[in-house]
Amino acid sequence: MLPAMRILCLDIGNTHTHFGLLENTVVISDGQVKTALLDDPREGLPAVFSSLRNQCGDFAGVSFCSVVPAATERVRPLLDRLGLPVWHLRHDAAPGLGIAYPRPHEIGQDRLANCMGAQARFGAPAIVIDMGTAVTFDILTERGYEGGVIAPGIGVMTRYLHEQTALLPALDPNDLMVSSGVGKSTLDAMKLGCAVGFAGMIDALLVRVLAELDGWGVKNPALIATGGVAGVLPKAWLDRIRWEPHITLHGLEEAFLRGHAARKTP
Repeated sequence: MLPAMRILCLDIGNTHTHFGLLENTVVISDGQVKTALLDDPREGLPAVFSSLRNQCGDFAGVSFCSVVPAATERVRPLLDRLGLPVWHLRHDAAPGLGIAYPRPHEIGQDRLANCMGAQARFGAPAIVIDMGTAVTFDILTERGYEGGVIAPGIGVMTRYLHEQTALLPALDPNDLMVSSGVGKSTLDAMKLGCAVGFAGMIDALLVRVLAELDGWGVKNPALIATGGVAGVLPKAWLDRIRWEPHITLHGLEEAFLRGHAARKTP
């Protein structure tokens, strides 16, 4: 078994880069920076590295995934300067995660991290529902990563209504709760449409995916939700779905540890 080590995990997304310092699956510190400012010395990763070392001490390595190729190239020199082992999670560098998918290079690296985190913490089978800019369903079975679903996120819905109409106001995706089932104002009507429609979309997709898995003979997968807008889901879902806000970071930590262990094996 590997000794405990602190791993800095970076999930580079289109708008934000989420980071977390993990040790033995415990998130010691986490936050985010704007991906556009990744290499900014005051607001980007250089400032994050300095702050984490001052507050938490040194870390043993870095594990990252990226869905922005240009940002990947900008972050590499920053990581090289750290002088630490680095693991870049990709379809061809996902140790222990089988890929039962015909075009592996198309899989988002964050989706691989989600499945690796689910595999490490809950085992297979599992469905990870990531509710960010897009909603993704990622399906994990004993064979490994199987595929999934991509749908519009709640932020896309709220922005689209405002941007594509002359009179509808902008909505805050984190403030969509209304007490009535019938909107008595334009704002409440929009909130209902987005919140209830979004939850209904997730439910319909989940029903479809579960039916497909049942046809494969895959029973009772763990249902895991992550992403910044999981709070709009019905409370009744709490009995069905595990809320794991750091599942992507856990997957990145696991990838580093597995990769490190493999390199140590003679």
